[in-house]
Amino acid sequence: MTKKYLSELKQKVKESLPVNVKVKNIEFEGPVLVIYVENPQEFAEVDVVKKLAKDLRKRIIVRPDPKSLKPPEEAKEIIKQIVPEDANITNFFFDEENGEVIIEAEKPGVVIGKQGITFREIMKAVGWSPRVIRTPPIQSKTISNIRNYLLSVKDERKEILKRIGEKIHRGTIYDEKWVRVTFLGGSREVGRSCYLLQTPESKVLIECGVNVSNIQHSPYLYIPEIQPLDSIDAVVITHAHLDHCGLIPILYKYGYKGPIYMTPPTRDLMVLLQLDFIEVAAREGNPTPYESSFIREALKHTITLDYGVVTDISPDVRLTFYNAGHILGSAIAHFHIGEGLYNIAFTGDFKFERTRLFDRAEIHFPRLEALIMEATYGGSNDFQPSRKEAEEKLVQIIDRTVKRGGKVLIPTFAVGRSQEVMIALEEAIRNEKLEETVVYLDGMIYEATAIHTAYPEYLNAHLRDLIFHHGVNPFISESFVRVDSPSKRQEVIEDSTPSVILATSGMLNGGPVMEYFRALAPDERNTLVFVGYQAEGTLGRRIQKGWKEVPFPTNGRREVVEVKMEIETVDGFSGHSDRKQLMNYVRALSQKPEKVITVHGDESKCIDLASSIYKTYRVETKAPMNLETIRFI
Repeated sequence: MTKKYLSELKQKVKESLPVNVKVKNIEFEGPVLVIYVENPQEFAEVDVVKKLAKDLRKRIIVRPDPKSLKPPEEAKEIIKQIVPEDANITNFFFDEENGEVIIEAEKPGVVIGKQGITFREIMKAVGWSPRVIRTPPIQSKTISNIRNYLLSVKDERKEILKRIGEKIHRGTIYDEKWVRVTFLGGSREVGRSCYLLQTPESKVLIECGVNVSNIQHSPYLYIPEIQPLDSIDAVVITHAHLDHCGLIPILYKYGYKGPIYMTPPTRDLMVLLQLDFIEVAAREGNPTPYESSFIREALKHTITLDYGVVTDISPDVRLTFYNAGHILGSAIAHFHIGEGLYNIAFTGDFKFERTRLFDRAEIHFPRLEALIMEATYGGSNDFQPSRKEAEEKLVQIIDRTVKRGGKVLIPTFAVGRSQEVMIALEEAIRNEKLEETVVYLDGMIYEATAIHTAYPEYLNAHLRDLIFHHGVNPFISESFVRVDSPSKRQEVIEDSTPSVILATSGMLNGGPVMEYFRALAPDERNTLVFVGYQAEGTLGRRIQKGWKEVPFPTNGRREVVEVKMEIETVDGFSGHSDRKQLMNYVRALSQKPEKVITVHGDESKCIDLASSIYKTYRVETKAPMNLETIRFI
């Protein structure tokens, strides 16, 4: 069926293209219809791709036939001659999979040229399709490694994409129409998020997370509905936090061979966090659920999508990502099922408020019959102060601690919360609301920040304007000092100078923050500040509850650490929506859903939020339990 369909599409494509465009081949690669042309120079002058995509209702990419491409080194020299020197090109990356040359430059506009004239000249001269990005102020080792790895497996990846493409476009079989979701984790709890969306034709797994407070608790992946694992058509990840993607590699360990869909920043952050996850587990003597080879295997099957791009992921399901405002690249996953049959969205974690980093979560969808939303702060009393109030409180705590000669320890997640706090502190120091204080960054915070600088298009307009037009980049302030070794960490601990320390992990359940806590806790001059959610069962939650003596693992034995340091909690920095924002989000949706399902929250919060939405908006609601299945039509 796929071959016949592809043959029909080939005929339509050839009829739509100008006669001077020589088509070498047309084939599906993943969800994309790829048109290979022998003379990309001619195609550079033709703008028919958008019309073709609209007519065929497919994502289309035009690539030069590999034989028409100049060798990378030769192409690099030609591009340098074409592009004016003041563009300050800093790097090239040749993406053979897409026939693209990625050009990093300090002045992207100069590389593009007026009305794209330089772009077209580059393509004519070298064959490669140019894509320009601004040179990140901090180079990311993770991004570089991912690019190099994908380049090393390009042939294998191409075969994978062809197989995925055949599966997506295999055609429909059944006349029956139904949609259901089975909840495999993250229902009436925070952690191990995992949901199975099913139709008669398709199985789509949304999230596959780990319970960070108890890694032995994993999603219910052994149920008959998803066995064997390769019966799943696609896996969709909303964002990179481990409770949403931490067990993706285990799918490949036990037989899954299909694609994973996510945004480009999510891919890079996911790899960073997964590698750290198994490294920390091994270092602390805990069992690791998978090896790094399975992280690479998952990466090999990853397909990235930008916000707003509609993509076929199975015979009867189309996926579109929308901004969720939670962390870099976080997305609301919207599924269009059948030809207008049903529309369902999974919010993942979302923030319905503009933050220092991101715009508020998207509310405009073409259609929406059902919404599956988080309820982390869904309780009736879960109201957070404004971001401005939170920042003012944090600055006051730091100022108070510094003046008494102490250190401020802020346990934080490497992704999202760290960068929000960094920007707030940078502005407070720049505007002299806080005296000049060294802010140490330990753990993965520096590398995660480097990834943020590589994706300015995912940040809000104000931050982009600050960076590009006012020359102020909060991420590279001189106040921030990277801690990149155990010896440097010990130096920071022993230094008597007051300072601020941002360190992972955010719930005090591992990572470098543990060393700082053990050393700083007995001194009453110091302060520990929680700026994020502390899950039940973690050391962070125990200290937050007021424990003054806590057991602490050291060299295979447990010692008791006396907690004399001041303990503070600053709400308002969370990347989650509070109760008011959750309720307002449902009200603000451009399309009022028929059903709202609450997940990703303690049992009482999921039930409370579902009840309140029903009473307020007269919408059918439910707070399902794990292993429960809800049929939507």
